[in-house]
Amino acid sequence: MTSTTRIGTTQSSHREGTDISTTNDPAHPTSTSPFDWRRRLARRLWVTDLLVLIWVVYGTQIAWLGHGRTDVIKDASAPLPDTSYWFFSAGLIVAWMWALTLIDSRTDRVIGTGTTEYVRIAKASFTVFAVITIAAFLTKVDLARGYLLISLPAGIAMLIFVRWLWRQILVSKRQNGEYSAKVLLVGSEASVRSIATELRRSKAAGYVVVGACVPHGQAGDTIPGTNIPVMGTVNAVEGAMRTSGADTLAVTSTGDLPADKVKQISWQLEAGRQHLVLAPSITDIAGPRIQTRPVAGLPLIHVETPRFSAGERFVKRMMDIGLSTVGIVLISPLLLALAIIVKLSSPGPVLFKQTRVGYHGHEFRMWKFRSMVVNAEELLSTLTTSQDAGNTVMFKMANDPRVTGVGRVMRRFSLDELPQLFNVIGGSMSLVGPRPSLPAEVEKYAQHVHRRFLVKPGITGLWQVSGRSTLSWEDTVRLDLSYVENWTMMTDVVILARTVRAALVPAGTAM
Repeated sequence: MTSTTRIGTTQSSHREGTDISTTNDPAHPTSTSPFDWRRRLARRLWVTDLLVLIWVVYGTQIAWLGHGRTDVIKDASAPLPDTSYWFFSAGLIVAWMWALTLIDSRTDRVIGTGTTEYVRIAKASFTVFAVITIAAFLTKVDLARGYLLISLPAGIAMLIFVRWLWRQILVSKRQNGEYSAKVLLVGSEASVRSIATELRRSKAAGYVVVGACVPHGQAGDTIPGTNIPVMGTVNAVEGAMRTSGADTLAVTSTGDLPADKVKQISWQLEAGRQHLVLAPSITDIAGPRIQTRPVAGLPLIHVETPRFSAGERFVKRMMDIGLSTVGIVLISPLLLALAIIVKLSSPGPVLFKQTRVGYHGHEFRMWKFRSMVVNAEELLSTLTTSQDAGNTVMFKMANDPRVTGVGRVMRRFSLDELPQLFNVIGGSMSLVGPRPSLPAEVEKYAQHVHRRFLVKPGITGLWQVSGRSTLSWEDTVRLDLSYVENWTMMTDVVILARTVRAALVPAGTAM
């Protein structure tokens, strides 16, 4: 059976740069210890959290109550001393910082990737204010409601924003292999190769593979199809950890290992400084769908099948209608200007209408601003041998001669996609979803790819913000299916935010 813990959520000890302590004595770590960066980053996060809360809480107090000595109002019978808001704000900051620490919002297991870090910040913040509200009610203290109602959302927003800034720094470091765990993989060659591929694809998670131990491995060999050095057999884990300087051991499969081998491996690790990660062979499955349920000592993994409840569909539809309507109203002058420019720049209609395949395989008419010459579809057959981008299913060209001058600019900033907001209001598309497919492309789909039709196609999606024209067909399918099977409202919010950033600062992948 495969393991129970996902790589993306169970990080362990990390290192900074390429320096590593050569001592094996846990009682005398050197200054170049691979574990120093984790403590240093946690301290820096603590300092910035404190500065944010001081600024937010005292700023809100001054804005709402003024600079004077304002006392907290309490009932005359309440057995509490008179307290000014200056002192109360200090206590609020201390309690807030304590809650952020207790919920482990600064641990390396959650920072740098995923939404867990942000969720913990929000959870700790709401808990503090809930406790304060209940305590104020029980002690008959009348706290200024505006002061609390502003401090809570402002504090959460600023904490998350500053943590996001730290994440950008951390991600940039991890792209160069810094601030990352050195991972030794243990398992079959196939599982090692699969997990290593996923880790390389997600450098922001903070894992660098330094070697592998396989059932019949010979030291000095490499895993076929990779440059991962083989450090020996699964019985040489302790020496391989020491030789490679790894601080994390990831078991990629257990089927090829002797009984109780994983337990024996865990006993060999240095307590508190080396960590064991069990990496399941299933990939692209989000955390909410995975439940670990111990049964008679066995950590059984339950993977829930994708569910799309009526409530979730309703919320997503309301968000689509609301944001699309507001968007059309706000950008109506831009839409009018683009329509005029397209009409005057080249002969032909302003809008390009094309048949696409959407929800449950139903066809619909998708609208875009025309960015190509009128006979673009007729010219396609003459260009198939010149394709230099896209993939085996989707046709793309870096310098498609059918694209007009104005169209090239619109495509670079995704302006040609704006009329699809009307598709969203009409119900044939969503703001976020898989790419709307052409009927000719659907004919080439493997059976499993049809799962992308479980949701409405989107103006933007996971593949669009992950490379677009530079992705292979396999990666495009993987991202689309990952979105379909692991959809959450937070996922949509993150993708929309990344889309806005990509549109404002295009990276050259739009074609």
